[in-house]
Amino acid sequence: MKAFTNELRKDILKMVHNAKSGHPGGSLSCVDILAVLYKKILFVPTEWDKSPDFKKRDRFILSKGHSSPALYATLANLGFFDKSLLNGFRILGSKLQGHPSSRAKLPGIEVSTGSLGQGLSIGVGLALALRLDEIKSKVYVLMGDGEMQEGSVWEALMSASHHKLNNLVVIIDKNNLQIDGATNDIKSLEPLDEKLKAFGFEVKSIDGHNYEEIESALLEAKNSDKLCAIIANTIKGKGVSFMENNVSWHGKAPNDEQLKQALEELC
Repeated sequence: MKAFTNELRKDILKMVHNAKSGHPGGSLSCVDILAVLYKKILFVPTEWDKSPDFKKRDRFILSKGHSSPALYATLANLGFFDKSLLNGFRILGSKLQGHPSSRAKLPGIEVSTGSLGQGLSIGVGLALALRLDEIKSKVYVLMGDGEMQEGSVWEALMSASHHKLNNLVVIIDKNNLQIDGATNDIKSLEPLDEKLKAFGFEVKSIDGHNYEEIESALLEAKNSDKLCAIIANTIKGKGVSFMENNVSWHGKAPNDEQLKQALEELC
């Protein structure tokens, strides 16, 4: 798994470098979660809408859509589409836009995301629809901790609790940084676990870079008949020494020298 996530990290950095634009910090913080989720937990056919079991697939929503490089790298390395498409990241007309777009018809993308605070509301709607259609699948929503400051998030949590959506799993990439600085300085979320519990969620806090802890928490949520939220404690820019816990890498592309150093660290 370490070799796999290192490959994903390299692809993330190359994409952002090639485009001279993108969000490496939050992509590197959540990529371990995505790797475990897609390799170990989700039922999502790589042949996408051509599979006879397509309706029974689990749904995944990357609510923190600016971390699209992590999702694109994961999907490409698992065979959802050819890896050569990664070279088109953020190029006009490409299927790999800066934020995931369902209109681009890219295999693996459920909905368009990027406007922070909307992904969970979409997830609530999908979970309700699955229940109405009597489809026993789960909806997984990956959010950022800065995103949790949006009021619409808490409306969605209230709705999920009201409807007892035990087919919805909320995952929070808690790297403690957002574009303007530390989340605790801008608008503190704490105590986040107690707030989620007050909304009716069963909450598990984990190391978001420990594969075993990630898999255990996700399996527990997958098999649970309760509302589940996972707080994944992560490091922004994880895996690259000069990016780790450095807010300046929220939305900045590495230059040639920085890319070379980062790729060497990941070998």
